[in-house]
Parts: sequence; C-alpha cells; structure tokens
Amino acid sequence: MIGYHFATVKGQKLFYREAGPATAPTLVLLHGFPSSSHMFRDLIPRLADQFHLIAPDYPGFGYSDAPAAAGFAYTFDNLAALTEELLFGALGLRKFSIYVQDYGAPVGYRIAERHPEAIAGIVVQNGNAYAEGIGAAFEPMKPFWQHRDPETEKPVRALLTRETTLFQYTHGVRDPARISPDAYTVDQLFLDRPGNDAIQLDLLHDYQSNLGRYDGWHAYFRRHQPRMLIVWGKNDPFFTEAGARAYQRDLPKAELHFIDTGHFALEDSADFIAQRIRAFFG
Repeated sequence: MIGYHFATVKGQKLFYREAGPATAPTLVLLHGFPSSSHMFRDLIPRLADQFHLIAPDYPGFGYSDAPAAAGFAYTFDNLAALTEELLFGALGLRKFSIYVQDYGAPVGYRIAERHPEAIAGIVVQNGNAYAEGIGAAFEPMKPFWQHRDPETEKPVRALLTRETTLFQYTHGVRDPARISPDAYTVDQLFLDRPGNDAIQLDLLHDYQSNLGRYDGWHAYFRRHQPRMLIVWGKNDPFFTEAGARAYQRDLPKAELHFIDTGHFALEDSADFIAQRIRAFFG
C-alpha cells in the first residue's frame, strides 16, 4: 500500500510517496527531469514487500511547492539540501540506499558525498557522473551555459515543450505502444504551470555546476566503494553508454546491465529493473 504525504522542510512543503514496512531496508527513489515521483509508480509496488521506499518530489516538481524563481534559488545545491533535510530531519533516516536517474544523480551524489556513512548502496539508471556520459542532446545547452541571454535561451526552451517530453519518453524504446501516455501527459501538465518555465530554465542553467562536481564524486566512489547496480537504457540520447561504463573505473565491482530502451527505462522495463534490484540487495 502506498502512502502519499507532505512534510514542511525549511518553509517548503515537499510531497513524497512511501511504501513498504518501516523495518525493511530503505531505498530512496530520486527522480529526473521533467518528471517527479510519478516516474516510480510501477517500480514501487514491485519492491514494497522487500524495501521501505521513499520517493520525494523536488521543489518545482510534482506536488511539492513551486515558489517563484525570482524568490527561490533553483540550484542543484538547494534541491539536494532540501531533500537531505527531508530524509535526515523530517523522516529521521540514518541508513538507506538511493536510486538515481537523471537529475536524481546530482541530487543523490551531493547527499552521498556529505554522508557516506548513510549510503548502503546506489542504483543508477541513466544518471550521469562522467564527462563522457554527456550525449549530443546537450549541445544546444552549451552556449546557454556560457552566456545566458534571450537568444541562447531559445533552444533550451524547446526542452520544455510537449514534443520534447514525448521524445524523452519514446526515443529508443522497442515498442512505443508500451509507453503509457500518463507519464508524459502528467509531466507536461506540471511543466506548463504558470512560472514553471523560469524554474526549469534556472535549473537547466545550473546543470553545468554538476560537471564541476564530477571529480569529487569520483573520489567519493574510490574512497568508499559503495555497492552499485547500474541499469541503463542504452539508447538514451542524453546520457551515453560510455557514461555507464565509466563508473567501473572507480567502482570495478559495480554490476552493469544495459537495456534496449531509452532515457526513462522504467516505462517499459520496470519488471527487469525490479528483479535486478531484488537480486542485488538480496
């Protein structure tokens, strides 16, 4: 049974889904762009008998508060800080594993780097931490990172359109008929909220800060050797197969599985991913 909750963290109301017995090992599910905890709707029931599952929405996403960008710092440092306070403060967690996808990787790795003793394991699903993992789909963002103005912003705004959201869900999948329209429709409804474009543009501009953190995350991997399971949609135009393999440089015992699908692998491969998680954590 899934519970739907809100917690107030540093003045912001954060939504999270919770399932499974509180006495079971905790797995925190950290979503990507442009989604929310909704992306885990198929995975949660498949794991709830074995894990205590927590799936939050970041500020500006899903059902969490979305304060105006003019008065709130939409940075990955801030998303991670609020998520960290939710987990350790509001929920009182002390030991847990993390599942990271897309934006979930820079959020989760910031938390792991600060609290290595708390991380029991990491599941990576198309969540990047290496320069070679940045795919060609990022090319339109690079001028925007170098100099933000209305002109460089134009191609980045295309990432907020329904066409791009649909592309993210269907590109590289074996059978588009298996992709539920609920996924991209819900994401787009949230993206289209008044003022949300400013929120997402701030985060897309700040994404470059993650590249500057890569060396620190690699050092964390090498020093602490967290248990890692990598399940990667190999046809992802944003994060490449090379980025998945790169983890094994620093974590040679990491278990790696490529899946013949795209960026949102849970949409058509939730059974496979759930089976791998169950086997990996035993």
